[in-house]
Amino acid sequence: MKKDTHPTYYPEAKVTCACGNSFTAGSTVKEIKVEICGACHPFFTGKEKVLDTAGRVEKFKAREAKAKSATKSAKGGK
Repeated sequence: MKKDTHPTYYPEAKVTCACGNSFTAGSTVKEIKVEICGACHPFFTGKEKVLDTAGRVEKFKAREAKAKSATKSAKGGK
């Protein structure tokens, strides 16, 4: 292998989640910060959790309600 072409591998890299959970994994970066992990992901916990940080759900619901009202008025209010 050529020298100085491969990144440094850290077998004990620390991974820290936003929920506070931390664990180690192999990586080319010493410390990794993630937003979601196996301890807090809804698929693994069985709990529903909305991760709406920019108000996207509310914007979608508003557009959906507006579209439904526009459809009703176009059909004659039925």
